[in-house]
Amino acid sequence: MSTSSAVSRRVTDEGPWPGAAARSGRPLRVASVPSTHVYVRHLRPPAGPSPFEHLPDPDPDHPSRNASTKWWPPVMLRPEWAATADFDVFHVQFGFDACSPEDLERLVGVLRDRGKPLVLTAHDLRNPHHPTRELHDLQLGVLVRAADAVVTLTDGAAAEIRRRWGRDALVLPHPHVVELEAMQRLRERRATSPSAEFRIGVHIKSLRQSMDPLPILRVLDETIRDLPGAVLQVNGHHDVLDPDGARREPEIAAWLEQASADGRVDLRVHDFFPDADLWDYLASLDLAVLPYRFGTHSGWLEACRDVGTTVLAPTCGHYADQGPVLTFGFDEDHFDEASLADAVRFAHAARPDYGASEDDRREQRIEVARAHDALYRGLLP
Repeated sequence: MSTSSAVSRRVTDEGPWPGAAARSGRPLRVASVPSTHVYVRHLRPPAGPSPFEHLPDPDPDHPSRNASTKWWPPVMLRPEWAATADFDVFHVQFGFDACSPEDLERLVGVLRDRGKPLVLTAHDLRNPHHPTRELHDLQLGVLVRAADAVVTLTDGAAAEIRRRWGRDALVLPHPHVVELEAMQRLRERRATSPSAEFRIGVHIKSLRQSMDPLPILRVLDETIRDLPGAVLQVNGHHDVLDPDGARREPEIAAWLEQASADGRVDLRVHDFFPDADLWDYLASLDLAVLPYRFGTHSGWLEACRDVGTTVLAPTCGHYADQGPVLTFGFDEDHFDEASLADAVRFAHAARPDYGASEDDRREQRIEVARAHDALYRGLLP
């Protein structure tokens, strides 16, 4: 049995929120870095009171104020903030790549001096924004070694953590990304308005370091020519695809412009989508192909599963451990073109639904909240 299953079973058997009555005063106060991220928000139960609360993110420009949406760079990671703030548990999720390893060592020292437990959720074992891994390895190493508890999202990531640092990580699944009400609405729309097209989406955003879409696009372009109704849609941001874009990538921009002019690609260039537009877009796809050469886990993958869009993920990282997906061989050292073409042909023929239902996501979120409550309580005196 996996660690996450064992924890979920234990806390479920003890009741809805074990230990809540004993605390009688207030919920546990968790300094979560950050607190406004959708992943962190969905660690709390979907309805009713929560056994723990996340402190508001301080505004980086005005640390004495709470932030509404802006949390980067995280004020909570400053040793001087951790030295005086009122919290029970310090939980690092994202944002520590804004700190040097030396700064993180100072933060750890402050937490130890105050007797405050440190929890780390290891989302990224290879930072998707760093061209090389050395700095992130140093930053992550400080936190993994110092943490009173390490959490990660998949069994594969837990095995990597054990191999690299000798630490056992608690495995808890990634909760839903799309809000439950929107998930239900978009799934109902998909069921009642089927399309004769088979729409394959590659979203290159602003081409972060882990992305290498051009070789994938070339194979997809060739593959779909023999698939009736198949459409290749590519979405990207103005900064990398506009002629005067600040981060224009000439090779991929030129290829996409020509493919679009030839009618081989449905090219959509835009700025960042608001959440509602992003969920509508993902739900319009039959297959989402992730063009990542390296990385670890993906919230994008989870959002696709929320709206019923099948994901075709690379074999790098631990994407395939997050849930049912199709895979193809792609990492920093090799590209298995045949596996990509075969997976697309299978998806076109079988139209698999590898998504998660609203009921499944609701139940999973309750179990994840229970597991975090049990973890936090177990670290306190």
